Amino acid sequence: MLNRGLDKLELLRIVEAVANEKSIDKELVIGSMESAIQRAALTKFGNDNNIEVKIDRENGEISIMKVLEIVEKVEDPGKEISLEDANSINKKSETLKIGDKLFEELPQVDFGRIAAQSAKQVISLRVKEAEKNRQFEDFIDKQGQILSGIIKRLEYGNVIVDLGRAEGIIKKEELIPREILKNGDRVKAYCYEVKKELKGHQIFLSRAHPQFLAKLFFQEVPEIYEGIIEIKSVARDPGSRAKICVNSKDTSIDPVGACVGMRGSRVQTIVNELHGEKIDIIKWTEDLPTLISESLSPAEIQKVLIDQTNKRIDVILSEENLSKAIGRRGQNVRLASKLTNFEIDILTDKEDSERRQTEFKEKTESLIKNLEVDETLGQLLVSEGFQTVEDISQAEIDNISKIEGIDEATAKELISRAKETLIKEKEEVGKKLKELGVEETLINLKGMTQGMLVILGQKNIKKLSDFADLSSDELIGGFDEIKGKKVRIEGYLEEFSLSREEADNLIMSAREIIYK
Repeated sequence: MLNRGLDKLELLRIVEAVANEKSIDKELVIGSMESAIQRAALTKFGNDNNIEVKIDRENGEISIMKVLEIVEKVEDPGKEISLEDANSINKKSETLKIGDKLFEELPQVDFGRIAAQSAKQVISLRVKEAEKNRQFEDFIDKQGQILSGIIKRLEYGNVIVDLGRAEGIIKKEELIPREILKNGDRVKAYCYEVKKELKGHQIFLSRAHPQFLAKLFFQEVPEIYEGIIEIKSVARDPGSRAKICVNSKDTSIDPVGACVGMRGSRVQTIVNELHGEKIDIIKWTEDLPTLISESLSPAEIQKVLIDQTNKRIDVILSEENLSKAIGRRGQNVRLASKLTNFEIDILTDKEDSERRQTEFKEKTESLIKNLEVDETLGQLLVSEGFQTVEDISQAEIDNISKIEGIDEATAKELISRAKETLIKEKEEVGKKLKELGVEETLINLKGMTQGMLVILGQKNIKKLSDFADLSSDELIGGFDEIKGKKVRIEGYLEEFSLSREEADNLIMSAREIIYK
C-alpha cells in the first residue's frame, strides 16, 4: 500500500473497502494511513524532522512535506530555517516573515519492508480503535433494551453472548436461578450497562433484572408499546415469582386483561421465557390502601395504616390471612414492598390490638410520672389526644378544660407542670451533652433537638463536621439492595420520625456552615 508502484486510485479503493467492511468513517481510515505514512517517512528521513503527510481525497495523490518554521536564529535545523534561506528556497510570490512555515516537498520513495510493516501496524491499530468506538456508540443506544444473541461460551459461571459485532456478558448473579444455558443456545437478555474501558467496551446483560420483565411485556403487549398502558413498577424474585403494576391511560381498556391476553397467551409467552416464573399483574391506583391490598393478594386485608413521611405501612389482617400475606419465606410481602416502595409490616388484628394497648399504657405511665397525676386522669388525657408532655405544654387552657372532668384550674396546673418538666429535662439533657462532649456548633444547629443531640453524641457524632459528613439514609434509615435483596438500614435519628426533606435540610445547613 505504501510502495511507489501503488496505483493512486487503488489506494482510495482500499480505503473504501476497509471503511465498508468495518463500518467506520472513511475519513478516519485515510487519517490512519496518513499517520502511518508519516511514521514511515520519519524512519526514512530522520525523526528529527517535522513531516506532514496529506492524501488527496479526490485522486489519492500522496504529498510528503517537510515543515520548517521560519525563525531569526536557527537552533534545530531539522525543524527550523532562517528567513534568508527560506526566501531563497521560496518560489511563490508571497512575502515570508518570521513565524511562517515553509513546506518542502520530499521525494516519493519505497519505504522498505520495516517501514511498511510499521505503517501497517499503525493503520491496524487505528482501525481497531475506530471499530471499538463505533461498536460502543452502537450499543450505548441499546442500553435499557432487550438484546438477543448466541451463547458463545461459559466462563466461571458467567455467560458470554455473541451479539453480532460485539460480545455481551451475563454475570452469574444476573442469570435466572436453576436456568440451564448451553453453547449455541439463542438467548434474550436486558442490557443494563455499556461501559467503555481501556481494553475496549463491555456490554453487561441480565436475565434477572426487573426491567427484563418490563421489556418483555413491552414486546408482547402492543398497548404498552403504543403507550396506552404504562408499567408503573416491577418487583422480581427471579425464576420464582414477580409482580408488575400497570395502568391504562384509556379507561375503556383493562390493563390487566391486556397484559394477560386471550386465554393468557401474552403472559404465558413471558412466563415461558422466564422458565416458569409466576407473574402477578396488578392494576395501579392512586388509592394507596387499595394498591397495597392488591399487591398482597391473595391475602384479604382488614386495615392499612400509612406513614408517608417514613414510607412505612402497617397492614392489619386476620390470623388465617397472615401466611398468605407473608408468602413462602416472606416472598409475597417482600415483593409487595419493592413494588410499592414502602416498608410493609404485617400484623394480625390481635397483635395490632395488643400494640395499641401497649402504646396507650406507655403514654399514660409517662404522663403519670412526669405530671404527677393519677391513672384515671392520665388515661383521660391520652384518650383525648394529649399523649405527650409536649402536647400539654403547648395546649391552650380552654382546649384541656373542655374535657369532661377537668376544670380550668386543673388545666392551668397541668400546663404549668408540663412546662416545668420540660425545663428540668432540658437542664438534664444539657448536662448530659456536656458529659458526652457534644460541641456548641452542633448544639446550636437550627432544627436539632436535645433528644437528637444525645443520640448523636452516644454515636460519637459530636462535631458539626461529623454531622455534615452524614447522609440522609444514615439519619432516618432506608433500604439498600444487597445481592438482589432489599436490606433495611437503621437511621441514627429514626425514632424522631424526620422526613427525608427535613434530614436533607439539617445536613445541608451543617455543610453550609462548615464550607462557607
